[in-house]
Amino acid sequence: MTEHIRPIAIAVIQNDDKILVFEAYDSVKGETFYRPLGGAIEFGERSMSAVCREFEEEIDSGLDNIVYLGMIENIFRYKGKPHHEIVIVYEAELVNKSLYRKKSFYGKEDDNTPLKALWMPLDYFKNGQAPLYPKGLLNMISDHQA
Repeated sequence: MTEHIRPIAIAVIQNDDKILVFEAYDSVKGETFYRPLGGAIEFGERSMSAVCREFEEEIDSGLDNIVYLGMIENIFRYKGKPHHEIVIVYEAELVNKSLYRKKSFYGKEDDNTPLKALWMPLDYFKNGQAPLYPKGLLNMISDHQA
């Protein structure tokens, strides 16, 4: 494996007191965690275009009212391996309004692996019941709401 810094773009989508995330599990840490949807920025692609493309690919929904929130440098271990990401964070709304009425739904990753998206209360993360990644995102959301 060649170690490299991976640029990604994610979007914070809110629905009342909830946030749209996907659920994942790190078998080495024994940890279930959550992260907003989004993904890799391809060479020559702008981060806003990348996050829009990722939402189309993952859950068949475009994005509206996209606002830049900031950037987080994320250095972490996943399944025992080191990772380094530059995360460009946006806030946006889903074009497919029907998704706001579902508790959870399935999309797909780039390799067609099923992706479970669900609406989770922000308080769930604020109270430390599960981690929301990347670290620092919860503070960024709170600062933007203030």
